[in-house]
Amino acid sequence: MNRQAIARRKPPQSRGREIVIGTLRKPLLLGTGWLCVGLGALGVVMPLFPTTPFLLVAVWAFSRSSPELAEKIRNHPVVGPFIRDWQDSGVIPTKAKVFAVVMMAAMFAYLLFGAEAPVWIEVVVALVFLAVSAFIVTRPGRAPQ
Repeated sequence: MNRQAIARRKPPQSRGREIVIGTLRKPLLLGTGWLCVGLGALGVVMPLFPTTPFLLVAVWAFSRSSPELAEKIRNHPVVGPFIRDWQDSGVIPTKAKVFAVVMMAAMFAYLLFGAEAPVWIEVVVALVFLAVSAFIVTRPGRAPQ
């Protein structure tokens, strides 16, 4: 090989970054799972704070770091059926759909009439709420038989 070809060759990639990511992956996923469980628990007692989305993220994180914890959430007597229905069939119960859409409409009404927000924020919030509402409404209401 001539000198120019040697100069153009890139040095071999270091595995240092992969090792660091590999060793931190499990603790980061566990931390994410526990943080989301805490936020989900906060949603149980705090009005308008969601519970199920945080528990879904917790199950996802735990399934990659501690499958036993993921199964504990999936088998929980109160929230377990909702989590399993979503993960297994993409189901959102009809009552939950109605509640979610009504709450988004109420929050948007408050933004329009009770808060002093720039028009561009109102437009962005309206578009996000419409997209989320469309997604929620188009999900099945019960699991296929």
